[in-house]
Amino acid sequence: MKTEYFKEQLYTLLEFTEIINSTLDINDLMNIVMDKAKSELEAEACSILFYNDKTNKLEFEIAICNNQDTCETLKKKISIELGQGIAGWTALNKEPLYIEDVRNDKRFYSDADKITGFITKSIIAVPLIGRRGLIGVAEIINPERTNYDKDIFVALCKQFAIAIENALLYKESLERERLKHELEIASSIQKSFLPDRPVFTKKDFFIKAVNIPAYMIGGDLYDFVDLSNDKVDFIIGDISGKGISAALYMAKLISDFRHISVLNNSVTATIAHMNNIVNNAPMGMFITAIYMSCNVSKGHIEYINAGHLPFLKIGVDGVVNVIDEISGPPLGVMEYEYQPLTIELQKGEALLLITDGVIDATGMEGKHFGFNRLLDFVKKHHSSDRLLELLIEDINVYSRGFQRNDDITILELRRL
Repeated sequence: MKTEYFKEQLYTLLEFTEIINSTLDINDLMNIVMDKAKSELEAEACSILFYNDKTNKLEFEIAICNNQDTCETLKKKISIELGQGIAGWTALNKEPLYIEDVRNDKRFYSDADKITGFITKSIIAVPLIGRRGLIGVAEIINPERTNYDKDIFVALCKQFAIAIENALLYKESLERERLKHELEIASSIQKSFLPDRPVFTKKDFFIKAVNIPAYMIGGDLYDFVDLSNDKVDFIIGDISGKGISAALYMAKLISDFRHISVLNNSVTATIAHMNNIVNNAPMGMFITAIYMSCNVSKGHIEYINAGHLPFLKIGVDGVVNVIDEISGPPLGVMEYEYQPLTIELQKGEALLLITDGVIDATGMEGKHFGFNRLLDFVKKHHSSDRLLELLIEDINVYSRGFQRNDDITILELRRL
């Protein structure tokens, strides 16, 4: 008889092994294996609790029983402290337990029965331990089979834990791939909203821009709009926040800017309209920006600096002036009447506008690139027709080996 029994045990283990190796879908894996274990042990119910290392609690991941409402209540309403109850003890001590009569065991946590109305009589609880440590606990509730069958379940759970860990890693891998794909799509959408060419010329005015997101997508923006024979408008800005939400909102703002700048005849009307749009943005977003409207025949520029960084005016002789006058707060912070500022650009002069990713680039000893280094660089290379490219090279050399944490956008306006 014993030989037949052990053959049956071996057959059961082999059957479980085949099931375990049949799928990498975490939900299918847990449900199929636990349902099979419940059937083999002739149990009333079974469950898997995952260990949440952030809360230090066990939470029901799956529960299989005859009453679906009971299962859902377990998953939604009950979590167990590490060390609490039979499952908590099993997780803490990393040892299996078989309790024939839970009412005579002080470790039994009766609140689950009180909440669900289920009556627990006996439990097999086995820790699920993977290569990276505790995964959780598998439980068989009210099994009818003998104590020998507990050994099958304990042996099964050693393989089961590794399979769960592999399935979780596979799920994480799929999620990373999905996120990467979404980021690639978002990046493509974002780039499509930026100007087709980062170089724009009109009469003797030349505009060049560069935009380098810190990650695949970013929250910086720039744009230029050709409005008439003598007028071109452009904007540079930095949206609060990072990630997909900031990137998609950047795309929306560029679209809005192109539409609004055509409709309005003044910088104040355009910026008021933009401020109203950002004020109504979700999640409290705001944007620092410099918006300029340039008369290319006269070299006269009206602009509004909405809480953005100062910009540089580069003279023919290489003298660099910091233009730090602010028109008002960032767009989206409050209702505000922005007053326009003016600047004249003579032949041979240039303006350089940046976002804070330039000066915040981190180098050795955690020091930032900084505004003074930027000034020194511009003074040295002010006449170069590769000013932007050289500046990016200098930033890259300075921050070599360090992760860039902010987007870089630079816009050069030069009167030839």
